[in-house]
Amino acid sequence: MQRAQLHKPARIKGSVIERPPFECIALLLQGGGALGAYQGGVYQALAEAQLHPDWVAGISIGAINAALIAGNPPESRVEKLRQFWELITTAPAWSALPRTNGFSFDAVARGDLARGFTNQISAAAAAALGAPGFFEPRWIAPWIQPSGTPEAISYYDTAVLKSTLEQFVDFDRINAGEMQFSVGAVNVRTGNFVYFDNERHAIAPEHVMASGALPPGFPPVEIEGEHYWDGGLVSNTPLQWVLESNARLDTLAFQVDLWSSRGDLPRTMAEAMTRQKEIQYSSRTRASTDQFRYTQKLRKALSGLIEKLPDELKDGPEIEILRPVASHKVYNLVQLIYRSREYEGDSKDYEFSRASMEDHWRAGYNDTSRTLRHPEVLRRPKNLEGVFIFDLARDGRE
Repeated sequence: MQRAQLHKPARIKGSVIERPPFECIALLLQGGGALGAYQGGVYQALAEAQLHPDWVAGISIGAINAALIAGNPPESRVEKLRQFWELITTAPAWSALPRTNGFSFDAVARGDLARGFTNQISAAAAAALGAPGFFEPRWIAPWIQPSGTPEAISYYDTAVLKSTLEQFVDFDRINAGEMQFSVGAVNVRTGNFVYFDNERHAIAPEHVMASGALPPGFPPVEIEGEHYWDGGLVSNTPLQWVLESNARLDTLAFQVDLWSSRGDLPRTMAEAMTRQKEIQYSSRTRASTDQFRYTQKLRKALSGLIEKLPDELKDGPEIEILRPVASHKVYNLVQLIYRSREYEGDSKDYEFSRASMEDHWRAGYNDTSRTLRHPEVLRRPKNLEGVFIFDLARDGRE
């Protein structure tokens, strides 16, 4: 199966922009439950800039967003993402109430204290009732279910998610290979981290569901006799899978993280629980990118050294061992990281309110739009290691 062909130049607001000078545009989507709406906003901004990915890879909710992108034509991807997120989120009960003498419950709920309270209510509702089109609670406790059944090892039923994916995603399109598609999951029996990739597998709803089957909330998903859990148990980002691909290409990668590895020292138990999740699921993205930059520096130096060797040394057995490691490819890694509001607590990843969805979507759109205003983001790096890492927080907002 061949990779997608390079997209043609596009016209935006009266001017023609050329595709950035990279062989592959990759979109990497981290897991984070309800925070995944941020990725929808990111993709909308990328689509408006005609930066259509050649490769989309995701974990957990990132896998679902990846399927919505890869499983639809470019002109309808944003619409499908919006429809999905509007389906699984709910508006507060008071939003339907009329204004009275200019009074609005929505206006009252905008303050941080009130918003934190309403978010906790929404999270409690999702925990008790599930999310439409996504997951439903099991009304009989797992410990009184028959041993060995999905009901005995999970609190929620995700069968409805399969119908939702079949409604919003064209899996024939994914398997046609117009865009490379990868989702990560963990084999429950072996503990091995695996990627389901449309260059190696026929992708079905089960592969996407497996990537998001976070225990003990969701049951494992069976695929060809094996059972799989959420890939976030091992690594919550597909960064390494894409960057370490054997078919190395000049790559512009947008790494969209839903958890920030940086944060303040907790002052309360609630803040401690929130910070624990952020550290656990951020998957050390910065450490991984720093390590990749160092490794790529060695690869590029080795590539240059091999080219300078006399012909009689280039065919030696030592060089044959080193040649596959050498690389002169270049990489731009653009990090887009959601930063939580003060009123968001440890339930933010299962707080499926419409208001929070809109906030997360807007944040992703604004962060990406602001990032793309920096022209160096789309330029080939010219430094020694051939890697440029752009961090919005480090270089812009903070």
